[in-house]
Amino acid sequence: MDSNLKGAKPVLPELAKLDATAQADLVRKGELTALDLVEAGISRIEQVNGQVNAVVATFYDKAREAAKGKLPQGPFTGVPNLVKDLDNLKGTSATSGSRFLAQNVSPETDPIIAGKENAGFVMVGKSNTPEFGLLGTTESLLLGPCNNPWNLAHSPGGSSGGAAAAVASGMVPVAHATDGGGSIRIPASCCGVFGLKPSRGRIELGERQLPGDIGFQHCVSRSVRDSATLLDATERKGPAAVLPSVGKVSGPGKKRLRIAFGTMNYKGREPAADVKAAIEDVAKLCADLGHEIIPAKNTIDGKAFEDAFLAAWASGPAELVALVKQMGLEPEAVLEPWTLGLAALFNAKPKGTLENALAHFEKVTAETVAFMKDYDVWLTPVLATAPPKTGEQAPTVPFDTLYERVFNYVTYTPLHNVVGTPAMSVPLSWNDAGLPIGAQFAASPGQERVLLELAFELEQARPWADRYPPVFAG
Repeated sequence: MDSNLKGAKPVLPELAKLDATAQADLVRKGELTALDLVEAGISRIEQVNGQVNAVVATFYDKAREAAKGKLPQGPFTGVPNLVKDLDNLKGTSATSGSRFLAQNVSPETDPIIAGKENAGFVMVGKSNTPEFGLLGTTESLLLGPCNNPWNLAHSPGGSSGGAAAAVASGMVPVAHATDGGGSIRIPASCCGVFGLKPSRGRIELGERQLPGDIGFQHCVSRSVRDSATLLDATERKGPAAVLPSVGKVSGPGKKRLRIAFGTMNYKGREPAADVKAAIEDVAKLCADLGHEIIPAKNTIDGKAFEDAFLAAWASGPAELVALVKQMGLEPEAVLEPWTLGLAALFNAKPKGTLENALAHFEKVTAETVAFMKDYDVWLTPVLATAPPKTGEQAPTVPFDTLYERVFNYVTYTPLHNVVGTPAMSVPLSWNDAGLPIGAQFAASPGQERVLLELAFELEQARPWADRYPPVFAG
């Protein structure tokens, strides 16, 4: 235990097993102080981060001062949290996992982070991310690989890999996460935690947007209630709302759902055998709970969708390379091979490629919204395989090889970024090697309540809170 915790209350070593709601309740009841929670969180980070490398920057003194002061009285007052190193917290480093921004310091705090602070969270550090969030693994050249606490030789997923690994290993109960193509759901699946990507427009994101508005933000958490409570605290309400409010979701719903189910991806391929078996088992669980499971597949043109998504995804790296050159820098010196390869791929495409891609997004959105009108929820895998070994999808793998690996691994999540549908990864399965396999559930735009009520029901039916990885701070 950290020297700062000497003489602390006996409950502190057990805090790693409590979710954020339970930790905040201890402060609310006067059993612990916010500083107690922050010091305990710091101790847990110091205990296991050397093995996991989930936390890449710390500002402990800043967090301690905040905990000693007058914190906002929200649902999570005093609970330690992490900011993904793609986002800004004023006065702290913001590298985006890139050597290009290695010395960057945030001049201001992003709206989503301010919303979390208003909910009472105390930010204690930054979580690991791949360069500019461009990969479904977390092993940038600047920040180094983040390791999966279930097996340190495997990836925690990405791009919110540091966030998910920190939550899974007990460093913090909740961590900020972002999602441009699956980056909340992918690491939630890989690390055995819960991850919800909200609907488009649900949360205020500020001015920085990805092409097609495919970027989303929320969190990863050990419990469903933490994610649900945070969504209630941070969703747009009143005149600023663009969707009907989700409000407070606190338990399972009574309605039995029509659940579209399929394991084949948009390329017409099935996932690995262990993933397929896991998702089929989840479908059976849902059926046993009284929900109607209906075999179904969205019939979008998978090749056309992948081409359009890649164009939007690669346009950012192309702009980055142009900016680096304008600054008189050598792109190869400050950007990773994967980023450079995406830029080259985009630059080789004809004029109007991005505009055509965004037009295709509108077509796919209309098709998918129409498909989902027949169902309450759509169940698929999150990923095509269990977590890969570290290095298999590193940014230094030759571009063509890495391209094939990435776009065979991540084929179930990007569609929901394009369409703006809410989607979640629920940690219901582990394979024979002890690696987590998440199940993806999606609903029509604005229907987070349906997903959260189902998640509460699944959490009760097949609890995961008492499953801890080999590397765990408790």
